[in-house]
Amino acid sequence: MPTHSETKELPYTAQQMYDLVADVGKYPEFLPWTAAARIRSDTPQGDHRVMDADLVISFKVFRERFTSRVTLWPAEMKIDTEYLDGPFKYMLSNWRFEDAPGGCRVHFHVDFEFRNRILQGIIGVVFNEAMQRVVKAFEKRAEALYGSGA
Repeated sequence: MPTHSETKELPYTAQQMYDLVADVGKYPEFLPWTAAARIRSDTPQGDHRVMDADLVISFKVFRERFTSRVTLWPAEMKIDTEYLDGPFKYMLSNWRFEDAPGGCRVHFHVDFEFRNRILQGIIGVVFNEAMQRVVKAFEKRAEALYGSGA
């Protein structure tokens, strides 16, 4: 259903942006509509780590908890997320970070569908704007943590 892909050039290192996105427990501090986050497990598995995390999303009158499996690939500088339980029919997202002159290139992709037709309809109307707002929140967080750039 709704998908969003975006590539941004940012004045931070790929490692800084990877670390920021990988810190799922801090999402309620800066991410729109994220009311709570809890890491259920964090398991090293050789060249990657697997985290199961609960997020509580609050949007207008809706408040939903969902569980995702976040796979962190530090050597490849990528983060894959798959939906496990909650209000979605499905949800997949991925982030990829690469160093570039003057900073890094951030690639973001998300694809999901809510089970609730009303919520899907509401999100559908503002989906691209909402996803741009989410990406912008990560940018603002990077500036707050790392200053104005690399």
